[in-house]
Amino acid sequence: MADEARHPPRLPGKRPARLPGPPKPGPAGKATPQKTGLETIKEESRGLRGTVAQALQSDADHFDEAEKQILKFHGLYQQDDRDRRKEGKHYAFMVRSKIPGGRLTASQYLVHEALADGYGNGTLRITTRQDFQLHGVLKGDLRASLRAINQSLVTTLGACGDLVRNVMCCPVPVADDPVLAQIEALAQRLSDHFTPRTRAYHEIWLDGEKVYNGAGGEEPIYGEGYLPRKFKIAVARPGDNCVDVYTQDVGLVAVAEDGAVLGFNLLAGGGMGMTHKKPETFPRLADALAFVTPAEAVPVVEQIVRIQREHGDRTDRRQARLKYLIHRWGVDRFRRELERRLGYALPPPAPTPPLDLDLHLGWHAQGDGRWFLGLSVENGRIQDAGARRLKTALHEIVDTFRPGVRLTANHDLLLTDLCERDRAGVEAVLCAHGVLREDELSNARKYAMACPALPTCGLALAESERVLPAVLDEIERDLAAFGLAGEKLSIRMTGCPNGCARPYVADLGFVGRSADRYAVFVGGRRDGTRLNQLFRDLVPLGELAAAVRPLLALFAQRRAPGEAFGDFCDRLGLDALQSLTATPASHEHAR
Repeated sequence: MADEARHPPRLPGKRPARLPGPPKPGPAGKATPQKTGLETIKEESRGLRGTVAQALQSDADHFDEAEKQILKFHGLYQQDDRDRRKEGKHYAFMVRSKIPGGRLTASQYLVHEALADGYGNGTLRITTRQDFQLHGVLKGDLRASLRAINQSLVTTLGACGDLVRNVMCCPVPVADDPVLAQIEALAQRLSDHFTPRTRAYHEIWLDGEKVYNGAGGEEPIYGEGYLPRKFKIAVARPGDNCVDVYTQDVGLVAVAEDGAVLGFNLLAGGGMGMTHKKPETFPRLADALAFVTPAEAVPVVEQIVRIQREHGDRTDRRQARLKYLIHRWGVDRFRRELERRLGYALPPPAPTPPLDLDLHLGWHAQGDGRWFLGLSVENGRIQDAGARRLKTALHEIVDTFRPGVRLTANHDLLLTDLCERDRAGVEAVLCAHGVLREDELSNARKYAMACPALPTCGLALAESERVLPAVLDEIERDLAAFGLAGEKLSIRMTGCPNGCARPYVADLGFVGRSADRYAVFVGGRRDGTRLNQLFRDLVPLGELAAAVRPLLALFAQRRAPGEAFGDFCDRLGLDALQSLTATPASHEHAR
């Protein structure tokens, strides 16, 4: 397992042996591939300014296409309510805060909650990158929203767009574990280092002071064109892959001894996104490149970012992530280029303990006499829904006891720094508002994730967040019937193949294909070190549980002692699984 963690398997199934390389000058009379239109928008944006400030003064309820693209770098997505499109487009904005390691104060949490009530749709959404998203903010409320977030010492700059996004790390606050403190400190240094230097954000949203004089040089790392695509970084603690480190563009896995971080195993080239029916696109796990010391970590990652800036594909956004550059070049060439820029050779990765996924739910001692409580948040949505009034309960707890708040990469939430005397009071609030604790939830429910999808995401092909709970109801019943209720089964659903909920490493992945149909993937690992494979395609939403049921029955009958569901599926192989569970209906779905 330790060896597998350092050298994760390649994507199973067929794919091209080699993707097209960088554009080359064509023969006379043939056009050379041109940069995408978005590249021109970025280069001509004057450091992410464009005409956003002028558009904010207009009465229009939305921005034009160029402005919409620039807004992403400021942490904003222009969306419309797809449930109401028959009435015309009703525009609103998603506002995403960038929160390194998911760490918030009580006051910062309450500011986001107040903005959700005052300007948003009344809910807070925890993302799988340890961010907060506000949904439903109108154009006229954007400046007030961003000012309030910044006044709380949080920013939205760099939460979206073609640059380094929110830097993730294990959120656990254990005071007597210096390794966790060093991981958290590195995540903050990386976040600070890669935050855009442009003053456009402050000019437009905050103080209004115009400081841009037309000269270049505002972005020493990104340049005028920023990166070809988004870039994701995560830092993992030894033995715990709660941040899905192998799915990142760059991952850093801490190597520790006697409570001290000796350095980090450097990973590169992960990414979840793909496009249906485009075999040249695929999810990929990162490769283990080298071992770096704590002092080397930031400068080494900077050189990787610079390589991607200079060599990433800017002619085809489907091929623009770092994973495709490494796939084209190969790991050895990429490492040689990195070492050339650094001016020294990098040692190989160091041995590390096997990884697992710890959700950090329940009560835990922090080592300083205080406690933290991990709460499961279904699909990351903090809301009051029927008898489960999570949002109201959290408001009362945070306002009364003033804990720290930490968001997890599995879109759950930790309440930290709670005194022993406060535990009974916190429990009473949760009980009074019908909030279920970890021992009242099935493992399938706790390990599940879904992206927001419809009605707000413009990329969604199918439902996700709104329908996964009902699918889980059926799967939970089947697990109980087969004697599998205690299994730690990871189930992840996305409304499109871009993979925001990281479905391609789950035991079970449901990926939207069309309005009511999904691709079903099986055989990943809960610890995030193996990709799954396509088991059934075009399965109707109402038949997802039925499509999985024969697999669960087979698993219950033939599993080896202690074998996990994903490992079982991988051991039998896709052909055997499909043959042993085939029915006329499943053959129809496959067509």
